[in-house]
Amino acid sequence: MHKIFNIVIYILAGFGLLMIIGYLAVQLGLTNTKGIVDTQHDYFKNQIKMDASWSNTEEWKILKEAIKKDTDVINKVSIETGVSSRKIVAILVVEQMRLFTSEREIYKKIFAPLKILGNQSQFSWGVMGIKQETARQIEMNLKNNKSPWYLGKESENILDFSTDKTDQERFERLTNEVDRYYSYLYASILIKQLEKQWEDAGFPIENNIGVSATLYNIGFVNSLPKANPEIGGAKIEINKTMYSFGGFAQSFYNSDELTDEFKR
Repeated sequence: MHKIFNIVIYILAGFGLLMIIGYLAVQLGLTNTKGIVDTQHDYFKNQIKMDASWSNTEEWKILKEAIKKDTDVINKVSIETGVSSRKIVAILVVEQMRLFTSEREIYKKIFAPLKILGNQSQFSWGVMGIKQETARQIEMNLKNNKSPWYLGKESENILDFSTDKTDQERFERLTNEVDRYYSYLYASILIKQLEKQWEDAGFPIENNIGVSATLYNIGFVNSLPKANPEIGGAKIEINKTMYSFGGFAQSFYNSDELTDEFKR
């Protein structure tokens, strides 16, 4: 019994160490992968019209059915925030296709047979892949009227918590596998805050989903309004074609996929 007890202690200690290493890696940005920038904008616009090979993959056929199940809640969030439902879904598609192609065993055993969305709960949370620190920043921006991402007094209480255990409540909100309302709400507010910053700076991007998605991917700290923003972000390989995060989002947005459920 003494040996078994020691083994259990060592296992728990090892697990705790891995969790600490993982947390530090996220905080220091060591888990971030190098992205790409679609510098040839004219070429890129032509490319996304021609290259929609992702829509012919098995993963997309599964994902499309999974997304349809959330049509009502996505459209509800769209109405509440004023952010296009198709824009929300464009980013959802990228996050999910990235997960489907990277987590192959889970995809084969769970996502594909059940036709469900992948719900992350480690470095990024929920179906929209929002990191804990990003969620906190979204919440703070709603309250700080000096923030460049402040949306106005009418939006200050959108994400108010019902308990004083905010960290736990935030995690439960974003990783809820039954009701994904908060995953879409946080994502929608993030999009709106980023676009508000650029509009106030004199460089509106509301109608440029590729740029909005790129900023969603690279975060607040890299959101620097300018006249000629680039589309890019994390690299995602689908069916042997390499996309950037923003480029893939724009490719879906401009496609004819799911237009009955989510209008352009």
